[in-house]
Amino acid sequence: MIPPSSRPPTPAFAPTPDPLTPARDITPGHFQAGDQIVVLKGVAGRELWGDAMRVVAPSWHTPTDEDGWRLRNANGGAQTYITGHPRYLVHRSRRCPDCLLYLRAMEDHLLPKYAGDDTLIDCGWYATTALGQLVHVADARNGR
Repeated sequence: MIPPSSRPPTPAFAPTPDPLTPARDITPGHFQAGDQIVVLKGVAGRELWGDAMRVVAPSWHTPTDEDGWRLRNANGGAQTYITGHPRYLVHRSRRCPDCLLYLRAMEDHLLPKYAGDDTLIDCGWYATTALGQLVHVADARNGR
């Protein structure tokens, strides 16, 4: 994965279906405070890219009405702290089998779609609500 500091500031927006994240079955217990994670957002060249963050504390995820995690983005931005559902997160700080399987499935799904394109592509899966809640488009559509 391309680290956040080496990618251009504005990716091309290319809405792409994400059939994997909404069906991902990961509980809050899979992550711990202090874990470094990535929220996958798209493709850059022949790699996936996303926002790198650190897990801070358990937090209620209002869009899904489920337990989530408070996350800290070290780069700050519009919101330094957001809350995300565990199924949105992938470990960076350790190589766990569940995250590696998910990462590989995302690579198999996305990389062929953008083969040969070196543009940084935002697949348009996430938005941040006014309450600092990271929400996947599939969760937003379900009215949660």
